Amino acid sequence: MTANARNPLSTLKSHLGAACAAAALLVAAGGAEAADLNALIWCDHSDPALLQPFEEANNVKVNVKEFEGTGAGLAIVEQSQPGDWEIDSIDVPRGVEKGLFEPLPEDKLPFADLFAEVKMDKSTIVDGKRYGITEKFGYNTIGFNKTKVDPADMQSLASLTGDKYKGKIAIYDYYLPVIGMAALAIGKKTADLTEADLPALKAELLKMKANAKLVGEVTASQTALATGEVDILVGGGEWVTAGLAKENPALDFSIPKEGAVLWSQSLAMFKDSKNKDMALKFIRYIMSPEGQARLATSSCYWGMPANTKAALTDEQKKTLRFDEQPGFLARAQAYPAPNADLDKKMQDMWTEMLQAQ
Repeated sequence: MTANARNPLSTLKSHLGAACAAAALLVAAGGAEAADLNALIWCDHSDPALLQPFEEANNVKVNVKEFEGTGAGLAIVEQSQPGDWEIDSIDVPRGVEKGLFEPLPEDKLPFADLFAEVKMDKSTIVDGKRYGITEKFGYNTIGFNKTKVDPADMQSLASLTGDKYKGKIAIYDYYLPVIGMAALAIGKKTADLTEADLPALKAELLKMKANAKLVGEVTASQTALATGEVDILVGGGEWVTAGLAKENPALDFSIPKEGAVLWSQSLAMFKDSKNKDMALKFIRYIMSPEGQARLATSSCYWGMPANTKAALTDEQKKTLRFDEQPGFLARAQAYPAPNADLDKKMQDMWTEMLQAQ
């Protein structure tokens, strides 16, 4: 099934791993034919509306393979031969640590045009060299049906634990962003969480769970919101609602006063690329105003383009709340980044929340 034939309700699963602050789309070039670019990607990059203009302009075929999550992407790369892949979506620092990436030429990419808050210098610059450029971002926040709830209530995370919407809520079943939202709700910074915060976080999560009709993965939770089974999705955002806006204009998202959890995707280039000129050309295309608009409105899922000059229509900008981004970004915080020990404890806490009656 081609990307633009997909139903958004059934294709967002590939987005699970993209919702983290240092996801990368890796670019190398080579494979069986030097004219090809081979892409290991998130589903939003497989849309023909994005790929065809580049292919036709450069007489090149972009071969894509989708995967879910950083671990799966790294496993595919490790099982491949050097030069097999041009484009991929893997955590930038981990990729650099494994020696996968080529530094990017900053003077040939539009870094000055990016939203300042999503340049992700800490995760894309290693030892003074830039290995990634943010291409797309968004938020894990509150998605809702504005005809069923009071939009003013959605300006505070407190609405998720009050009695007013009990039984009208779904929770996205991914522990890190929702734990991040719980942290914001109790006044904690996502970057500063420690084991000492776990009891308070668990208490907040249990309050959310007590109000929820369901906790589900991407497809189940989004479907529940889209079909009216629930009116609010905890962990939703533009990636859930924007692509469905034409079908259901009542769906919207908010960045509450306490903040939201920021996700982003980055582009990087494989050092073993056999056609680095074409790989760089592809990155330049994706980061161009036209490429950014096509990526932002991909048939798989929408998201904010990192380039402030993205050639979006006025209607697309309205759907993505483009003009409100400075305020949204000022309130957003990065995904929690726990060490291995704390991460396990967070997963255990999440499991306990899921099993609570």
